[in-house]
Amino acid sequence: MGKLTYDSYLTADFDDRVLAHIQLVIGAKLRRGESFYFSWRDDSLTGGGRSTVWIHPGIALAYKYFGSKVPALNRDWVEALLVSANSATGLQVVAEPPQTAL
Repeated sequence: MGKLTYDSYLTADFDDRVLAHIQLVIGAKLRRGESFYFSWRDDSLTGGGRSTVWIHPGIALAYKYFGSKVPALNRDWVEALLVSANSATGLQVVAEPPQTAL
């Protein structure tokens, strides 16, 4: 399990593969200077529920991966996450679609 740390105080656990895709999407949005919401479901072991943060270029983010290898990326999943991030509700982790052949 990897960790996303937001503004040095809030951490959220994600599978390394999910975290790698989230990192790409957040990086793309922040490079364009775009702020947005990011929401996820909290693990039931930490009380369940849902968390939402406002992602802004001026707020520190850190990604810590459990594994040492970069996970394989699915371009279609990145695109689906970008569509989510560009919506009024902001980035939400959506199910990974099957990868189409290039």
